[in-house]
Amino acid sequence: MPRPIKLVGLTGNIGSGKTSVGRLFAARGIPVIDADELVREVQAPGQPAHAEIAAAWPEVLAPDGRIDRKRLAQIVFDDPDPAARKRLEAITHPRIQELSRAKAAALAADGHELAIYEASLLIESGRETEMDGLIVVTAPDATRIARVVARDGVREDDVRARMRAQLPQEEKVRRATHVIANDGDLAATAAQVDQIIARLRS
Repeated sequence: MPRPIKLVGLTGNIGSGKTSVGRLFAARGIPVIDADELVREVQAPGQPAHAEIAAAWPEVLAPDGRIDRKRLAQIVFDDPDPAARKRLEAITHPRIQELSRAKAAALAADGHELAIYEASLLIESGRETEMDGLIVVTAPDATRIARVVARDGVREDDVRARMRAQLPQEEKVRRATHVIANDGDLAATAAQVDQIIARLRS
């Protein structure tokens, strides 16, 4: 039987730089299960989630039959009624959960003892209780908004709507076992990653 893998959650609110931190872990040989990639898998044409999303929001289907994820996010997160977001989560979260567990089991079978599970809504979905630790990436609100506006070409109001759909950063920090302040240069962030890896392996 493979040895159980230590699976540590990595999260941070929109624009915190969570994905960049995930790359730093991966560059150091720590496997990263990226929930965003799992979303793409479960929403791919031919998958049950794709059909359910297309039925609920037909306007998000792109000409090639794929789901326009940016359009879907705008519809769901711009809606002041949380029912749309909850409906989307009910479609995707159970399937993402199942797929992530399968990938963790595969890593354990390959002999990995430590892996990172990177997800924006890790706490909101209740999955942090499954993790062997929780890393929260932080940055000031103004920095996060500027990053997302530059990255996605969206309006500041759109970013703030996405921020309101997530737990406040301060609440996530309270639940964290490790915090990475990602408001400096890359070297400073990388140093924090190295410190956390040392602790996780000790």
